[in-house]
Amino acid sequence: MLLPSQLALAVMASVSMDANVERIEITATRDVAARSTPAAVTNLDTDAQLPGPRIDAAELLAGIAGVQSDSRANYAQDTRITLRGFGARSAFGVRGVLLRLDGVPLSMPDGQAQTSSILLDEADNVQVIRGPLAAIYGNAAGGVIHWRSRTPSQTATTIDLIGGANDLRRAFVQQDWVASDQALRFAAATFNTDGPRPHNSAERHQVAARWYSQLTTETRLVVRFDNNNAPLLQDPSSLTPAAWRENPTQTVERAVTFNTRKRIHHQQASASLEHQLDNGSVDVTAWRGWRDVEQYLPFPGGDLNGDGAVIDLRRDFTGLDANYHVALTQLPEVTFSSGLQLAEQNDRRFGYVNDFGERGEVRRNDDGQVQTQSAYGLVQWQLDDQWQLLSGARYQRSEFAVDDYFVIPENPDDSGAATMQQWSWMLGISYALNDTWSLYASRGNGFETPTLTELAYRNDGTGLNTDLGPATNQQWEFGAKWQLAQWQGELTYFHIDTANEIVVDQNNDGRTTYVNAEQTARRGVEFAFQGELSEQWLSRFSATYTDATYSNDARLPGVAKQQAYWQLQWLPSAQQRVQLVSEYRGEVAANDANEVFAPSHVLWHLAWQQQLQWEQWQIAPWLKIHNLTDRDYVGSVVVNQGSGRAFEPGVGRELQAGVRFNLAW
Repeated sequence: MLLPSQLALAVMASVSMDANVERIEITATRDVAARSTPAAVTNLDTDAQLPGPRIDAAELLAGIAGVQSDSRANYAQDTRITLRGFGARSAFGVRGVLLRLDGVPLSMPDGQAQTSSILLDEADNVQVIRGPLAAIYGNAAGGVIHWRSRTPSQTATTIDLIGGANDLRRAFVQQDWVASDQALRFAAATFNTDGPRPHNSAERHQVAARWYSQLTTETRLVVRFDNNNAPLLQDPSSLTPAAWRENPTQTVERAVTFNTRKRIHHQQASASLEHQLDNGSVDVTAWRGWRDVEQYLPFPGGDLNGDGAVIDLRRDFTGLDANYHVALTQLPEVTFSSGLQLAEQNDRRFGYVNDFGERGEVRRNDDGQVQTQSAYGLVQWQLDDQWQLLSGARYQRSEFAVDDYFVIPENPDDSGAATMQQWSWMLGISYALNDTWSLYASRGNGFETPTLTELAYRNDGTGLNTDLGPATNQQWEFGAKWQLAQWQGELTYFHIDTANEIVVDQNNDGRTTYVNAEQTARRGVEFAFQGELSEQWLSRFSATYTDATYSNDARLPGVAKQQAYWQLQWLPSAQQRVQLVSEYRGEVAANDANEVFAPSHVLWHLAWQQQLQWEQWQIAPWLKIHNLTDRDYVGSVVVNQGSGRAFEPGVGRELQAGVRFNLAW
């Protein structure tokens, strides 16, 4: 019997290669394909967003239907991103959502990701895929977020200087060199801030290098390297609801007592080879990375059968992704895609006593490994001028193992292993009513495995939490899309039933354990439109309703039931732009019992941009006022926080300013 990877290769080898092909990828340059695809897909240029320091992924995701970006104003914890309610359990970073940059995975083999590891300045477009189609990408129940950068087109120098409240300072420089068949890009950024609260300062330095080489007319090579070093990210901790109402800018005393902080050094290198065939294309990407994390939690952690309160994690990861796209000569209206992915992750984890901000005795010493193998196939069939069918399947196998080296009478050997494997699939069909309107329906099954970090902790000791298994979901999606001369929009209804949902069991001062819930359901509506009111006025609007509940009708914590976004843009001249943004978020449950809710809020933001020309220089100053009305609000909740500190305060009114200098050689 053929394994899935062998089966995919066999199918690929049997396809004839004589017809022209349009690659099946849904990209920013294929708006027509995206409109006819039976899936909820959003493409948005980053220039449509407000200007800003580009230190938070939420800046580039604002106003995208179905997306909830929780800006914690806590640089030690990173932005939490939720798609249709998936990912809300994350205590830090991103779970349940796959992240990619120019086709290179940013998510680890176990599904965990951090947005702070990339230069957000580089992205000029973001694509968000939700619903059944996302299941073809693998281990992500919520969806896929794909940032794309633009290949250098001319030799140029770019310098950004940014300042703001709380002594925020950021500088960014990018140098592009372009030759006939090659291009080179070097970028670097440095960021410092005191933060809006005491014990909230951050320091981050980033370097990125890119080499683009057109080896032949059909073959292109792209080599990338990223180095992100954050030597100091202080953690002011979350607040109780009472403390937040009293003073949202205060810091928990124990955060100072135990000097809670995090240090991160993340490096990643990759090489992508793209080759165009007569009737198709092949692309192969290989990557390798290293991530070192040291984190101090706000308690001693001296228990011999605990995990300590100083985390020392040394991770390395590697992977290979290969894809093949072809148009079948026997069926010219059919496009076939297939691919393989192999990935591996190793986590060397230590835990120490937090001796009032200093590293004490060891309490944990283990080695964790993750290996994943997956294969997929996807078929797109243009049945006639109006009907299009899209269907695919993916198989993934994930192996987890932990070797425990901290074995004493009070803390026995907690080594363990687990294997998880799952098929996911989707089937969608779209119908073009006319040149303006199209309708679609899709159905699919997806899955999500726990991350190695989620498997790392148990309530009753240390070692692999082998009771925690994968979550599986069934998804329905129905939508309508329309494109007029000046307007475009989309309306989507989704229904998702999940078995064994991975949720937070306990969260105590940064030590989080997880459990499988019995059953959850998500039902919701997404609406988005944008267009021109006149030559000088533009508008963009989105609204999301997500009813995410357990089987007992309690709301899933961390998920806002209602969200809305509105942007009004005024162009007083070809060189000026003024943007007014309003954001609404409904109340958010903070625990499974629904006893604590973060209140709803409305925020207003105002920005101005100008384009100037001085000899060979283009100069672009900007100003932004964040939270125009200085509203107190909760930026994020800490799900099931055991000590009651469930609220992470949002940022009050802030003035930010910047200027970009660009010189084209």
